[in-house]
Amino acid sequence: MEYYNYIKSLHLIFVITWFAGLFYIPRLFVYQIEAFHKPSPDKEILGKQLKLMAKRLWFIITWPSAILAIFFAVWLIILIPSWLEESWMHVKLTFVVLLIVYHIKTHFYFNQLQRDEVKVTSNFMRIWNEGATFILFAVVFLVILKNSINWIFGVIGIIVLGVLIMLGFKLYKNIRSKNSED
Repeated sequence: MEYYNYIKSLHLIFVITWFAGLFYIPRLFVYQIEAFHKPSPDKEILGKQLKLMAKRLWFIITWPSAILAIFFAVWLIILIPSWLEESWMHVKLTFVVLLIVYHIKTHFYFNQLQRDEVKVTSNFMRIWNEGATFILFAVVFLVILKNSINWIFGVIGIIVLGVLIMLGFKLYKNIRSKNSED
C-alpha cells in the first residue's frame, strides 16, 4: 500500500492525457471534414497536415494514455478489491466501459478519415466531440461523491450541460450561417 498514492497519481495523469486526446481528436476531425470539401490545392495541403496531426495525437498521446490509465486502474483495484463491492464503483465502471466504446468508435472515425472517407458531417463531429465531456462529468462526480444516490445529481447536471451544449451548438451554427451569408 505504500505505493498506492504513486499508482493513483499515475492513473490520474493518464486519465487526464487520455481525455485531452479525446477532446482534441474530434476537433481535428471537424477540420479534416471541412478541408475535404475545399477546392484544390487547399484540400490536399490541409488534408495532409491534419491527417498527420491526428495520427500523432492518436498514436503518441491518446492510445498510450488510454492503455496506461486502464493499466493503473486495474492495479488500484488489485490493491483495493473491496471497491468492487461499492455501488458507486459499479456505476463508474459502466461509464468507463462507455468511454472505451467511445474511444473505439472514435478510432473507426480516425481510420475512415485517414483513408479520406468522409461519412459524417462536421456538425455531427462537433456533437460527437461532447461525448467524452459527458462521461468525464459522470465519472468525476462518482469518484468525488462515492455515493450511488448523490451521483444522480451529477447526472442531472450532465443532462443540463447537454442541453446547454446543444443550445450553444445551435446558436453557433446560426451565427456561422449568418456570417457566411454576409
